[in-house]
Amino acid sequence: MSDENVQDIKDIEGIWLGSLEVPGGNELRILFNISTGPEGLPTATMDSLDQEANGIPVETVTYKDGDLRLEVKSIRGVFEGTLKEDRKTIEGEWKQAGSVLPLVLSRIDEKPEIRREQDPVKPYPYDEEEVVYENTEAGVKLAGTLTLPRSEGPFPAVILITGSGPQNRDEGVFGHRPFLVLSDYLTRQGIAVLRADDRGIGGSTGNVSNVTSEDFAGDVLAGIEYLKSREEIDPTRIGLIGHSEGGLIAPIVAVRSPDVAFIVLMAGPGLTGEEIILLQSDLISRAEGVDNETITRNNVLMKSMYSVIKEEQNNTIAEKKLRKLIMDEMANMSEEEKQNSGYSEATLDALVNAQVQTLISPWMRFFLTYDPAPTLMQVKCPVLAINGEKDLQVPPEENLQAIEEALKAGGNKDYTVKEVPGLNHLFQTAQTGSPSEYTAIEETISPAALEMIGNWISEHIQEK
Repeated sequence: MSDENVQDIKDIEGIWLGSLEVPGGNELRILFNISTGPEGLPTATMDSLDQEANGIPVETVTYKDGDLRLEVKSIRGVFEGTLKEDRKTIEGEWKQAGSVLPLVLSRIDEKPEIRREQDPVKPYPYDEEEVVYENTEAGVKLAGTLTLPRSEGPFPAVILITGSGPQNRDEGVFGHRPFLVLSDYLTRQGIAVLRADDRGIGGSTGNVSNVTSEDFAGDVLAGIEYLKSREEIDPTRIGLIGHSEGGLIAPIVAVRSPDVAFIVLMAGPGLTGEEIILLQSDLISRAEGVDNETITRNNVLMKSMYSVIKEEQNNTIAEKKLRKLIMDEMANMSEEEKQNSGYSEATLDALVNAQVQTLISPWMRFFLTYDPAPTLMQVKCPVLAINGEKDLQVPPEENLQAIEEALKAGGNKDYTVKEVPGLNHLFQTAQTGSPSEYTAIEETISPAALEMIGNWISEHIQEK
């Protein structure tokens, strides 16, 4: 490598921070750490700060004549930008899943600390242990954190189950760490808590491209077996707390395992995935001020796409039908709508392909058609089901009613169903409940929700 190229790399060495404005009005902070590796070659890692995804390898780093290209293959993302004359700014674009978003990186001295008011501060008044256990049936190792009270055991315990999408053990989202806050609260109440990274995230192994909620239920079952192996844990008092999709998974596990003493469903689904997504899309669109004509058109498109997924099991045929539906819709978009959706002629094929692959994935096929009611009817352990009044993602009225009806029909003798005033899908105190508020709200979980969960569990774990 020439001295000139080595000097070029020195120009971009350091920590670079920028923000992506994502749909819904939220911002995701992206950080690149660029350095010189062996043989003078550039190397880099990426952090998505608000999603708590850190140290993501940047497989390809190319820099020449002021132009930088960073390729992050694991998430199919690429940044391309140009170093400005001040050597402190790189202006460019982030490309991922067919979308192209402007991204301006600024050089900073050190990585910013990400902390919310409710994040617990060490030293904790309890013990914290990094653990690894295995779902032997799936060949997956799960890495997590076990928190243990310092009082005399054996302790009751809960496993926290994350919502949809790749999640770490803290369920990090938009700068919040709900499961860190919940774990801290419960452990201070004398309850041991196990929380783990999802498959393929953080320290956990596994591929999520071909799995469904039922596979994730297997990971939770492995967590139960792990807790039963710990002498500090009372095996007769192990419960589950599932948030969002986790609230769909918890009943599946409770039916499969007689070791589940109770379950807590935080914004858990009571309807099929298709029903939830259609309700969710309508409510969020209205909260964001989308006009009725656009809402109706989107609703028709979604129903058409979901019909294809439900009726056509052959992926090749389904792909063709879905691609035609999406292309026809894009052809009818106004220029403003195309711009807002990230549409461009250069990225059209990648954008459509990304949408289609998501729609025909095993996870989506399962989620759209899975009806939680038959499983809920088989749940015999105590159940607490709570939703925020302003939850626009899993609307409370329809889902709580469906959950209660299923539990009642199944003869469950101990269930509590509550809608919590003023809270959104993350159980934050909210104005509208729109996801666009999540980042701006400083509160991670309402103290009222924490107290409700803690008190209910305490009532159900009294030693007999």
